[in-house]
Amino acid sequence: MRLLPLLVACLVGFATTKTAETKPADPPASAAKADAKAAPKKPLFERLGGKPAIEAVIDDFLGRVSQDTTINSGFAVGHVPHIRQRLIELVCVGTGGPCTYSGRDMTTVHAGQGITGAQFDSLVGHLVATLDKFKVPSAEKNELLGVLGPMRPAIVEEP
Repeated sequence: MRLLPLLVACLVGFATTKTAETKPADPPASAAKADAKAAPKKPLFERLGGKPAIEAVIDDFLGRVSQDTTINSGFAVGHVPHIRQRLIELVCVGTGGPCTYSGRDMTTVHAGQGITGAQFDSLVGHLVATLDKFKVPSAEKNELLGVLGPMRPAIVEEP
């Protein structure tokens, strides 16, 4: 099995494994008025710290995955610099950054790979640990996951 599909699956699958969070109380009316007057929200790419931050997250994530013997067999056949670049592009584009994704579509990349839910969940765990290590705020995590989550059906091949 190639590692790129698993790594991309991890990025997109995190959204579907996140547990529900309770909704915060409505802000006071004065806070709502202040928010309405606030400047437009910066793109997620900028709020995450731009390309250097995305690269740091991907590097830590790949390091974690390479140490996991239950899912790292793809490294034997994968070209890690290529995998790293595609993951950076995917996250950069998905967050509104100035990148271009040069990989294939998710359905084509993952066809016939037989990625299981368990493999997917292991990768998700590594992504969660990486995002936590870098103290990515919940709002930004959720927004990123909302962008990537819809790709899951093109990746996992279990019923």
